[in-house]
Amino acid sequence: MSVRLAVFDCDGTLVDGQASICEAMETAFAGADLPCPPRAQVRRIVGLSLPQALVRLAPEASETQRTAIVSGYKSAFFDARTEGRLSEPLFEGMRELLHRLHAAGWLLGVATGKSDRGLTSCLAGHEISELFVTLQTADRHPSKPHPAMLEAALFEAGVTAGSAVMIGDTSFDMEMARAAGVRAIGVDWGYHAPDELLATGASGVASDMQALEALLREPAHG
Repeated sequence: MSVRLAVFDCDGTLVDGQASICEAMETAFAGADLPCPPRAQVRRIVGLSLPQALVRLAPEASETQRTAIVSGYKSAFFDARTEGRLSEPLFEGMRELLHRLHAAGWLLGVATGKSDRGLTSCLAGHEISELFVTLQTADRHPSKPHPAMLEAALFEAGVTAGSAVMIGDTSFDMEMARAAGVRAIGVDWGYHAPDELLATGASGVASDMQALEALLREPAHG
């Protein structure tokens, strides 16, 4: 059996952090004296790095204002985490799925728009850090859908693109996978609709953990 690598997005795929993301964004916009877009619009940009997300959320804002929002968002998230208000629960069945994949010999990774600090804290809080062999974040790479995160994950895990799969909930994840030559699988419990995921390169879209596991069992390409 060839070595297999499954790279997961974090927010909207591994964990449901939408409430905390929206609250931090609202705090950040308020701190910059700007009206925050509706939560439905904020959820659409989850997965992008903050500066790229703000180009979409606040196209009329100045660079100074966007810089203030980025700083305010990070501070709001840090405060929520240190005060115990941060909510990032694993999606139901995800912990068990990760352990089954790990036990079956899969290498696991994460590619996320989160910061190093945010991802490390999230995985440690759920006591799943040891399951992952490669962690790629927005701190060290261009924003999705640039393929840099996946390319680094492939290198660190020592596998080829044909032996890897990207699992995510947004078109950004699917486009990143396509750019890296990696098979993409979508999940429908995140932020973008299944038809968007299929249109941007998903080989299939899972509606639950059982369906995701079945899609992962399909033969690798390449």
